Amino acid sequence: MLNSHIKWLGDFLLKQWFFITLAVFIVIARFAPNFARHGGLIRGEYTFGYGALAIIVLQSGLSLKTKDLMKNMGNWRAHLTVIIISFLITPSIMFGICSGIKACNNKEIDDWILVGLIVTSTCSTTIASNVVATTNANGNVLLAVCEVILGNTLGAFISPALLQMFTSNNTWNFANPASDQSIQHLYGSVMKQLGIGLFIPLVVGQIIQNIFPKQTEWFLKTFKMNKVASFCLILIMFSSFSTAFYQDAFNKVSHISIIFLVFFILGIYIFFSFICFCCARPIIIKWIFPVEPSEKSSRYYNWGYKFFKPFYYSRADTIVLVLCGATKTSAVGASLVTSQYGSHFEFLGTLLVSLVLYNAFQVIISQSFAPLFRKWESHDHDNESLEEFTTSTSSTETMC
Repeated sequence: MLNSHIKWLGDFLLKQWFFITLAVFIVIARFAPNFARHGGLIRGEYTFGYGALAIIVLQSGLSLKTKDLMKNMGNWRAHLTVIIISFLITPSIMFGICSGIKACNNKEIDDWILVGLIVTSTCSTTIASNVVATTNANGNVLLAVCEVILGNTLGAFISPALLQMFTSNNTWNFANPASDQSIQHLYGSVMKQLGIGLFIPLVVGQIIQNIFPKQTEWFLKTFKMNKVASFCLILIMFSSFSTAFYQDAFNKVSHISIIFLVFFILGIYIFFSFICFCCARPIIIKWIFPVEPSEKSSRYYNWGYKFFKPFYYSRADTIVLVLCGATKTSAVGASLVTSQYGSHFEFLGTLLVSLVLYNAFQVIISQSFAPLFRKWESHDHDNESLEEFTTSTSSTETMC
């Protein structure tokens, strides 16, 4: 009896290793923040910001087929959907909600916490956690890689412009950085991270995979690179929390503001995920185009089906859109804050609290969603197997 309980506990801890390890590293970050912070003992912005990210992307580059990657690069509908969600829908919703909260004049909620949420909402999609979460959820990893490349490249230009626009009214004018040099600095920072942390390891992985396919497959299975990628994601989070703790960010705001922030981010992230799901699987398309076109269908139905039906994405692609649309990158966010407001800004730590907590919750929630997404995505394969069985049965009956 005791052995069965011990075995159950061991299995449970093994399944939850990601969250347990993350909690341990957050505790380490609290008591030894100088070790992994940006500019700290091991220069976390390079060691983890580039190094750990490069390992995550290298794993994807080694496991993804070049032909399929090129095919997903041309999926303009998915790119358009993610861009609209990331830079139009989610920032607008966040700005509206934060403006409503500020209008209530609740002194317990720090105004710079709300500014931090607005800054977070203007950021592009995250790189590391999207690739890891999509892999764990059996989503279309190739499409996820394409979205993070496109989203972060555009975000270097769009994010500062959105922040300027949102803070140019009377309500938020106190938070308007109005920095002319910030876009150039931000673009340089983003391009450096994309080049070192994404493009180079992706290309290297593709080259190795095409030259040594069997050895690459053995390497991925033997060294369990999926687990290694998840651990690298924890290291990136470790660096973010270390930076926030070093700047005493969590002590610069009231406990009520922190509690509010935790529940608000939890709710808004799930809400954003729901919006992304609705955008990826719009029910109106199924109503308008319930069946495939036939010879009896009108020309307009044929044209409409070909153009609009692909906007109702497959389960694997939907997982990507949900993850990429709702997540926000802390790397670009931190660069945006420091480039717009300066590294010695009085409220820099307060701004980073919103960014770090949002980043933490998006990782935790996306990892929690992974088993549900895997089970849901497997139904597509069940349907494909059923169709193949039906087709083969019909062929056999015809031959008989």
